[in-house]
Amino acid sequence: MADPTRRKPPLQVIREGNPGKRPVNEGVRLPPADLAEPDWTDTFADVPGDQGAVNERCRNVASREWRRVVPVLELTAGIGTVDTSTLTDYCICIARIDQCEREISVNGILMLGERGWQKNGATTIVGQYRTQLARYIGELGLSPSARGRLISPEDYGDDDDDVFD
Repeated sequence: MADPTRRKPPLQVIREGNPGKRPVNEGVRLPPADLAEPDWTDTFADVPGDQGAVNERCRNVASREWRRVVPVLELTAGIGTVDTSTLTDYCICIARIDQCEREISVNGILMLGERGWQKNGATTIVGQYRTQLARYIGELGLSPSARGRLISPEDYGDDDDDVFD
């Protein structure tokens, strides 16, 4: 069941009609920006041993996700420099999910511990990261329903009162 307190996205209001004639919130305008990819070694340090290989893979996964998502979001959502930390956290979340899934693949869902068989800790961690990922997907408009709530930068029109012209 839909949440009755949640507002409809502006596109849905326009599509379904606005019988109450309430003003439609068109969103916030951000200045266009070219986002620079963060240095992933700040988050995934270059350390010796097995953890170094894990961190290197995390850097590669995060970097690949950044390069995949940012160009799309620049066109569809009009992201700006204020969104850098959200995008960085999103990419870290993707990398950590990959790390946890690899851990589960190697060691299994259940592990033999001091008290017998117990759940692999990575299963709990990956669940928490997936919950956070769902929030980032909604915030950034990376799912079909979330995209419906976003307004494309091109849809703003060519206003003379635009502060970024």
